[in-house]
Amino acid sequence: MIRKFKIEDTTKVMTIWTKGNFKAHDFIEKDYWLINFNKVKNEYLLQSETYVYVENNEIKGFVSLLEGGYIGALFVKEEFKRQGIGRKLINYCKERNNKLTLKVYEKNINAILFYVAMGFKNIKIGIDKETKEKEYEMEWKEKNNKNNWKNYVNMIKYKM
Repeated sequence: MIRKFKIEDTTKVMTIWTKGNFKAHDFIEKDYWLINFNKVKNEYLLQSETYVYVENNEIKGFVSLLEGGYIGALFVKEEFKRQGIGRKLINYCKERNNKLTLKVYEKNINAILFYVAMGFKNIKIGIDKETKEKEYEMEWKEKNNKNNWKNYVNMIKYKM
């Protein structure tokens, strides 16, 4: 079941966020995530529209939307990945928005492949100012065409 985030979910959601960042972004120093922990917890999490995926009274993942349909975070606990939870969370957001955007690090190949499979297209390549890592800005619109895999192949060609 997907439901709106409650303040009492904070510790569990932030644990998922921390472990998820350590795992998915192992190319970034852990200190970066630890330094940003309180800002995410006390500012971004409270300013966003966050939804949690709960099964058997356990939060297994969450998604946070900022203004304008920007996905600021999507994380699923490691032991529950590849069970369709991320897909359900994205589809939940799609049902409520006609456009979604996000940024994903180029080195996070699994996330890029997931977003492409979910219908997102790369619209911009840039460098994250804080981490100095290359990132893609991706977008999903209700009327996106079906050439998403072609779009990803073009991203890879550009990289080479």
